[in-house]
Amino acid sequence: MFQRLIARISESHTRWIAWGMAVGVLSGISAALFFVALEYATHLTMHELVGAAPPAPPGDALFPASGAPDAEPRRWLLFLLPALGGLLSGLLVYRFAPEAEGAGTDEMIRAFHRARGVVRPRVPLVKAFATIATLASGGSAGKEGPVAQIGGGIGSALASWLGLSARDRRILLLAGTAGGLGAIFRAPLGSAITAIEVLYREDFESDALIPCVISAVTAYVVFVLLVGGQRIFAVPEFPLFSPIEIPGYVGLALLSVPVGRAYIGLFKFLRARVFAKLPGPRALRPMLGGVFVGAIGLFVPEVLGVGWGHLQRAIEGQMLVGTLALVVVAKIVATCLTVGSGGSGGVFGPTLFIGGMLGALVGYGGAALAPAFFPNPAAFVLVGMASYFAGVASAPIGAMLMVTEMTGGYALLPPLMLVSVLAILLARGRSIYDQQVKDRFSSPAHLGDLTLNVLEEMRVADVYRKSERVPSVEPGTRFERVREMVLGSGDATVPVVDSGGRLVGLLTAEQIRPVLDERQLDGFVVAGDIAAKPMALQPDDDLFRAHELFRASGCPQIPVVLAADPEDPCAGRIVGMLDYRDLMRAYERELARRREA
Repeated sequence: MFQRLIARISESHTRWIAWGMAVGVLSGISAALFFVALEYATHLTMHELVGAAPPAPPGDALFPASGAPDAEPRRWLLFLLPALGGLLSGLLVYRFAPEAEGAGTDEMIRAFHRARGVVRPRVPLVKAFATIATLASGGSAGKEGPVAQIGGGIGSALASWLGLSARDRRILLLAGTAGGLGAIFRAPLGSAITAIEVLYREDFESDALIPCVISAVTAYVVFVLLVGGQRIFAVPEFPLFSPIEIPGYVGLALLSVPVGRAYIGLFKFLRARVFAKLPGPRALRPMLGGVFVGAIGLFVPEVLGVGWGHLQRAIEGQMLVGTLALVVVAKIVATCLTVGSGGSGGVFGPTLFIGGMLGALVGYGGAALAPAFFPNPAAFVLVGMASYFAGVASAPIGAMLMVTEMTGGYALLPPLMLVSVLAILLARGRSIYDQQVKDRFSSPAHLGDLTLNVLEEMRVADVYRKSERVPSVEPGTRFERVREMVLGSGDATVPVVDSGGRLVGLLTAEQIRPVLDERQLDGFVVAGDIAAKPMALQPDDDLFRAHELFRASGCPQIPVVLAADPEDPCAGRIVGMLDYRDLMRAYERELARRREA
């Protein structure tokens, strides 16, 4: 009877409602258990053991402080605890589930793109205990990324148990992620959008939207019933956005970009160039990271743990401007040490924390210097949270909605949109998530969608831009002329052609941008020195081959050549250029035509 019920649900249009609700219930329960366990463990270590309880925002204050109010705190334990927590976390992870190391969101993204949505059933449990060990001991990381991985693991396990396809398992993986985030943030809509947005730098997994919304709302309801529904942060009521605040918000966006680049660069450097190359057992690396975090925490205790309580203090204007600047730098370093060393914890939460503190620095610092232009400095904290995450993770829409749901600051949507768009444009596609890909074309999860009856049936001849004379340069062309050609050409790619008419390389604006202002190169660098490897297409090539060349090369355009020699596709007359954007538009038109047919 149970099997017949599953079969009927699977065949009906309501299956995603049923599966989404099921994943949401399980994700909500798991998030509630994880949240209570983490808060209790933090209460035991920081309140009872250290005696220096960190502040908690209204929505996270589960356990009241106990003990004598005048008791002398054992601050020296702040140095030891992160190392001990890192050791316990490392032993758990590398003994039972190595994929649970580090940030949870990146592993979820990897499972979607490259592992058919499969997450081993033990991963959520190991991730939960390892993250509690990291955060309760003062490790600088977030609980949101691990909850996303826990929820995603639940969705994946449920799909495997039900015998669903790889495509459906991927969707339930995202639904579980949305459920975990929606519960822990108490922000279901923003969490659903984040789950389908964080996979790509320039795309959405739109097929999963409805299951993600259903799961996130369900998980939110379950979490509220079990734990309570108070918003995490208490914020004042903000007036409508005033144009006089625009310069301040633009300044926040401009400051967010270099700080975000420093964060991403340091995180990847420490993880790949320092901790990954250390000799000895991998399980000991989080302990080493914890030693340095503990040393920082002795002097800047605001960086220890999740830190939401200090963000609440920033909203209320209780922190000095100098302290805010110090906390931004220290939190970046501490988070990179904690998660970059392999400690189990997320970068999602710390990214919001850093952005909020950066916003407080701009808002309250600006209010001290030019109060007329900063009438609502607390608003900069919330705008900074969303915009910084948008620039660092290439995921602006979900973060904007999430911050408004977490705080109730819906009047801030205009500045949120302004600063987030500026941040993501200036960040130029950089992301802290290594497993993120550009779009669905770049995801192995959608490789079948591209090849099936679409790209293989379309030809380059139908799409490329024909031209009697494509601008080109010779290999011996001086760099000064190369600069003029690349910047003055209407094409994003300039071919390098030898005296015999053979294509020998490609030049792009992106390629020479880092040395555009290096005038000293004009005298001794020529086009052949800096040209990328040549590649060309024939008019009768299919668009799947073209797409593979685009993916492998990263070039925005590829020359189309009438090859004189079938064995040498680069030898022949260049008759035009194929632009990646034209390929995408042709693909979308063909899909639309097939849907209407």
